[in-house]
Amino acid sequence: MHLFSQTLMGLAAVALAGGENGAGDPAGNPTAGLLDMLWPMVLMIAVFYFLLIRPQRKRDKKEKAMLAALEVGDTVCTVGGIYGTITSIKDDIIEVSVGKDNVKLVFARLAIRKAEEDIVKGEGELLN
Repeated sequence: MHLFSQTLMGLAAVALAGGENGAGDPAGNPTAGLLDMLWPMVLMIAVFYFLLIRPQRKRDKKEKAMLAALEVGDTVCTVGGIYGTITSIKDDIIEVSVGKDNVKLVFARLAIRKAEEDIVKGEGELLN
C-alpha cells in the first residue's frame, strides 16, 4: 500500500512539474491541452462531412427530385438495366412498356435508376 501511495504522489508531482517546464500551457491552464487534442477531431469531422456526407445528400436529393418528376411517356432505365417507356403511374407503382411487342412490366418507383429524353440516341428501334 505504501508503494502505491508513493507512486501516486510521484505521478502527481510529474504532472505538476510538466506545466512549469513548458510541457503544457505555461499559464497552467489545463483546458488548453484538451483543446489542442480536440482540434484534429474537429478537423477530421469537417473533412468527412464535406467529402462524404454532403455529396451523398446532394445525390439523394437529386434522385428524389427525378423520381418525383416522372411522367407518362418518359423513357427510363431501371436498376436491373431494362429500358422502356412509362405507360402509367399509380402512387409508387410504375408500368413500363418494353420492346417491340410493348410488353408491360410493373416496377416500384424506386426501381427506376434514371429517366432521360433519349437514353439510346439514334437507336430508337431498340426501344420500340
